[in-house]
Amino acid sequence: MKIKKVICSPGKTGFFFDDQKSIKAGAKNDGNFYRGEVMTPGFSAVRQMGESISVMFILENGSIAFGDCAAVQYSGAGGRDPLFLAENFIPIIEKEIAPIYEGKEITTFREMADIVDKMKSPSTGKIYHTAIRYGITQACLDAVAKSKNKLMAQVVAEEYGTEVSEVMIPIFTQSGDDRYLNADKMIMKGAAVLPHALFNHVEDKVGWKGEKIRDYIEWLRNRILSLKPYEDYNPTLHIDVYGTLGIVFDNDFKKIADYICELAEVACPFKLRVEGPVDMGEKQKQIEALAEIRRLMDAQGTDAQIVADEWCNTLEDIQDFTTAKAGHMAQIKTPDLGGINNSIEAVIYCKQNDMGAYLGGTCNETNRSAEVCAHIAMATSPIQYLAKPGMGVDEGYMIVFNEMSRILALKDQL
Repeated sequence: MKIKKVICSPGKTGFFFDDQKSIKAGAKNDGNFYRGEVMTPGFSAVRQMGESISVMFILENGSIAFGDCAAVQYSGAGGRDPLFLAENFIPIIEKEIAPIYEGKEITTFREMADIVDKMKSPSTGKIYHTAIRYGITQACLDAVAKSKNKLMAQVVAEEYGTEVSEVMIPIFTQSGDDRYLNADKMIMKGAAVLPHALFNHVEDKVGWKGEKIRDYIEWLRNRILSLKPYEDYNPTLHIDVYGTLGIVFDNDFKKIADYICELAEVACPFKLRVEGPVDMGEKQKQIEALAEIRRLMDAQGTDAQIVADEWCNTLEDIQDFTTAKAGHMAQIKTPDLGGINNSIEAVIYCKQNDMGAYLGGTCNETNRSAEVCAHIAMATSPIQYLAKPGMGVDEGYMIVFNEMSRILALKDQL
């Protein structure tokens, strides 16, 4: 079966693009907007609407395979590709990439994904924006699955030598700034991992001694214990602090390790994960910092964990962080890795090398990219998978839960 035509359409995402540098520098909330000076190139405001591009392959039999190009909320930060605006990138896809796939015989996913993931743009001489590679490789996976009358998860398992999971992958829900009301939604739905909580500003959210995070963890622990909707409900508490502990403790790794261990005591009986404790401004320093914090925490015998995020963007980055034991877990932020083939390989690499694999992404994705990544999760079995897109809990949780549920129901029928 061949691909007859490639069609693009502009779309919206489930959240926004935020200028992380400006927010860290003190940009203030004004309703759903931020007021402050734009500091990251490409942004026209500290917060602006998220955009996506749907890439649709019309196949010979009339069916349509598609994926969504999307980029992370904090585009242009932490070594990531720049802001992704549909009007800038649809012409590139139509002129440079579509002609390569139109008329092409559908072969294997890995072969088809490699085309766009590894090729360089003739106009720039560089590889394509991560968002472009992300969406087109989703369409490639869907095309292979449709040509074989299989689930996308089955195609991944077949090509990478894995097995489709017999159970749901634990879902990690994210609250955004509404960390109290949204936590109740997570508890009610029995989310396995919660609440993310968006601690991205020291003065307003973290506290200059970390006291606001400590108070929130205590509240959340008590809230779960008092509400406990299910008898065996035992979630993991996972918060993202966006490097702010480095600011609070002046990058004193011993103080940061001690503080996280103290938070773990507050979280008890629930296990605690802290994502992005520091942001050292470049990759090698970030690796060294997370490796040292992990070493200091492990020496104390805590079961708390730290999660690598900033500067751990590509498949190569994830491999380097894993080799150096820079963290207990790595977020595989799917849009940042470009082609979804890289996310698949990243999960497998982490599992083979004693690093927790968190198949993540961003609130700034779409329902389609979340569904495709649910197939990757079910085929590779990471420790957790992010509920996405959005920060409202209900929608993202529904999308990924329902897709994984459909996979479980169908996998033995095809």
